[in-house]
Amino acid sequence: MHESSSHHSLRNEEKRVLLGITGGIAAYKVAELAHTLSQSAVTVQTVMTRSACQFITPLTFQSLTGNPVHTELWESNASGSMTHINLSREVDVIMVAPASADFIAKLAHGIADDLLSTLCLARNCPLMIAPAMNRQMWENPATQRNLAMLRSDGIRIVGPANGIQACGEVGMGRMVEPTELAEAIITFWQNKHLLINKKIVITAGPTFEAIDPVRGLTNKSSGKMGYAIAQAAVEAGANVTLVSGPTDLTPPAVDKFVAVISANEMLTAVQYEIPSTDVFIGVAAVADYRVATMSAQKIKKTNHNLTLELTPNPDILMTIATASDPPFCVGFAAETENLLENAQAKRIKKRLPLMVANWAQNAIGSDDNELILLDDQGEHILPRAPKLEQARHLIQHISTFFKP
Repeated sequence: MHESSSHHSLRNEEKRVLLGITGGIAAYKVAELAHTLSQSAVTVQTVMTRSACQFITPLTFQSLTGNPVHTELWESNASGSMTHINLSREVDVIMVAPASADFIAKLAHGIADDLLSTLCLARNCPLMIAPAMNRQMWENPATQRNLAMLRSDGIRIVGPANGIQACGEVGMGRMVEPTELAEAIITFWQNKHLLINKKIVITAGPTFEAIDPVRGLTNKSSGKMGYAIAQAAVEAGANVTLVSGPTDLTPPAVDKFVAVISANEMLTAVQYEIPSTDVFIGVAAVADYRVATMSAQKIKKTNHNLTLELTPNPDILMTIATASDPPFCVGFAAETENLLENAQAKRIKKRLPLMVANWAQNAIGSDDNELILLDDQGEHILPRAPKLEQARHLIQHISTFFKP
């Protein structure tokens, strides 16, 4: 991204960024990011950890941004206000770059022992981080566990990149370039209002079809993709209702969360919401069948075969998409063979403007995914990436159908 393009993207709106800088050799690159943003009419506040000050001086960022640099949690303040509260209230987004392994661990576990970690915990604005560390530190299971927690908390992770590191090794862990960080911030602002005032209903997770009081039919869906899409839709400014089957996930900060168990319960919940809905996204792995008659008592084990009569469940997506005056409907097709052929056939049969295809064996339960978007314009491939990142791309694609 050239500097001129960032000027064009940001010039018409006053934006405020807080740059958090932690200890790492990549700290010197953040000076270029501060310069790029400042030249783009963005107000830049800077907070540095003590370790960051060992790599680059606060004076550098004060000169580039025209604003004082904050380094201490207990710095004197003539107004008597609390710096760790006020700084997070005065900006639109926080970008921590470089984000060290130590700082990532603090974020994941809610540790607040310096100014930067405290204001991140006390923030009321979105948080983005750009990890930078040695490749072994990046690959360490502890770091990956911490990153998974941050993703589930809705924190945006930008990078890292693969390349030569300061230690001389080559691998993942290199901080992405300042131009990419600026682009990530700009994209965040552009996406923030993509679906403003639009109501979106999303289904997620599996359904559970009871056989008797203790047994049932279900599937391996974790709900991660549906929850990620709900998070991305919230970020895009939409009014989001999430209808979820049984999962172990914590729901994102949606406007309405509806917990259901069976396919029929999910259909009822969706139909209640649909009259005022602009977009319906059917991500849930709804059971195709349920038992014709549920046993009121636990079925006792015997030495004989057990036969269950199964009856088809309603097709929630088709029910909504083929009704009169339907919302914009998006379907998901998880296939184990003939992915594109099967997904396209489902799209046509259910009259969907957009179908998302993915391989079931690579997607169910995983934290990342490869998606293929199918619409009237053809195929749009989203290479394998974390599900939240894919969700943001999907929401961006959906928004193009609503542009004047």
